Amino acid sequence: MAENGQKHQTLDTLTFLRVRKWYILALATIALTIVVAQILIQNHLDSQLSDSRVINVAGRQRAYSQKLVKESLLLQKGAEDTSLPERLKETLYVWETSHSGLLYGNDSIGLPKEENPEIIQLFTELQPHHTTMVEAVKSILQKQKTKISIDQEVNTLLQNEQYFLTKMDAIVNAYDTISKERLQQLKLKEYLLLGISLLILLLEVLFIFKPMSIQIKRTIGDLMQRRQQSEMDAQKIQKIAEDRQASLQELKELNFAIDNAALFASTDRNGKIAFISKKFLGLLGLEKTPVNSYLYQALTQNEGQQQYLRELLSLKKRNIRTEEIKIQNHKGVEIWLDMSIIPMFQTTLKQSILILCSNSTERKKNEAEIAALNQRNYEDRMQQKQVQASLIVAGQEEERKRIAKDIHDGIGQMLTALRFNIQSINLDHPEKAAEKVAYLKDLTSDLIKGVRTATFNLTPPELGDHGIFPALQKMTTELAKLTGQNVLFENKAEVNIRFNSLAETNIYRVTQEAVNNAIKYAQANYILVIIDVTENLLSVSIEDDGKGFDTSILSKPPKNNSEGGMGVFFMKERIGYINGRLFFNSTPGNGTRVTINYDLQYEN
Repeated sequence: MAENGQKHQTLDTLTFLRVRKWYILALATIALTIVVAQILIQNHLDSQLSDSRVINVAGRQRAYSQKLVKESLLLQKGAEDTSLPERLKETLYVWETSHSGLLYGNDSIGLPKEENPEIIQLFTELQPHHTTMVEAVKSILQKQKTKISIDQEVNTLLQNEQYFLTKMDAIVNAYDTISKERLQQLKLKEYLLLGISLLILLLEVLFIFKPMSIQIKRTIGDLMQRRQQSEMDAQKIQKIAEDRQASLQELKELNFAIDNAALFASTDRNGKIAFISKKFLGLLGLEKTPVNSYLYQALTQNEGQQQYLRELLSLKKRNIRTEEIKIQNHKGVEIWLDMSIIPMFQTTLKQSILILCSNSTERKKNEAEIAALNQRNYEDRMQQKQVQASLIVAGQEEERKRIAKDIHDGIGQMLTALRFNIQSINLDHPEKAAEKVAYLKDLTSDLIKGVRTATFNLTPPELGDHGIFPALQKMTTELAKLTGQNVLFENKAEVNIRFNSLAETNIYRVTQEAVNNAIKYAQANYILVIIDVTENLLSVSIEDDGKGFDTSILSKPPKNNSEGGMGVFFMKERIGYINGRLFFNSTPGNGTRVTINYDLQYEN
């Protein structure tokens, strides 16, 4: 019944909250309309004050213009009042300041800036006459000091005064019309807000008070119905309580089953077995708990292991400890156990030590297999390193053969030809001797060019003296001259950065190998070497528009000869030495791009 009453109270609360929400919303809307109306009225009053000030100043401009003319006429007639020029000057200042304030605004006299296009147009039409009158008065003030005739300036004032008065009347009328229009708009807004307030009151009657009476009637009916429902719910609750009691009993039985499925045991203060779970007994190869036996005897039948377990389970050690031990059960099977030993010193308990175990035999087997697999992987890596070392030695030997062949076939033959031609020079035949000397000059130039090419391929001096940037530029220039191909260089880095010699040498050699491969195999129209530095990354890319290739062949192991992938192998090895990265991007017919990335953090 108490629960049923709580439901009734919740229903009443929900109904009250719903009605209160709509009622507060309606009152808030009415209050909002009142506040908006007051804001509009206050704004209009402020506007009326401003309009009144503007109309007052505009009307005063007419009087001041007449005052200017009057005081100027008095000066023309030679009035004896000595203060008259000063009054004229003050009148001119007030008249001119008020005119500027009406058009551009003036905070000191409370005039806002004019925004109405019609009034601005009237002021624009009035401005020439106003300016003429101001200049005339200033001229009068200047001439009266020197007693010069001011008849012309007075005539100018009289000629422009009438037009000024007419235009100012039009401006004052325009101000008055705008003020009336604002008042009319305020009336319309007031009528609109009044209509909204009346509409809200009507909506309250239709959608709040009428539905409230219907809701109250419905609520009373719901309360009666819920009373009957609560009695039925009480019976169901009684049934649920009985089911819960049965479930608790089943849970106890389940806990008992779980206890008997875990690996745990306990001993008394003498170290004899108090309890061993059924699962633990099965793992130890026992059918039932040994009577009047020690736990270390039940755990293993190996005497050496029993002696170790006896010391391990001794009560001399009072802290909780974990051990991983290997035992031989009573069926002769070797088992690994993760054992937690928990001393129990409560006087009300029979047992003094609690043993919790987990079978780690399978994990130990897996660890042994992983160790064996790691050993095999290590041996495979060492064998791979030996193969790589032999390939490197073979590559170095091939490079030495290539250098020796270039020197023998190129420089050596040219030196031999140079010696024979020098020996064959006969000074008795000057014409033939001159021809041989000319030939020797050409041969000497070719020899020098060959020596420079060989030394450039071995170690470019720019690399050690100036760094990778000038060295790559020099390389592309020299290769373009030697091969006749279009080898280009683009440096996007802002400054020339130096790295350690190992990094510069390997990056240079890998770039050189990539360019040489493009020259030999790509059949490209151009070869472009781009170097760039962004934040902590040096990037060198070698691009060409040649025939390209299938990059899947790069995953195959290199052949142990001067052809078929040794160049790519050495490129990867060199980049690996400096912890860099090498990427190949190519498809047949679409050119090739080789990218070298070097992390500059390795320089620190």
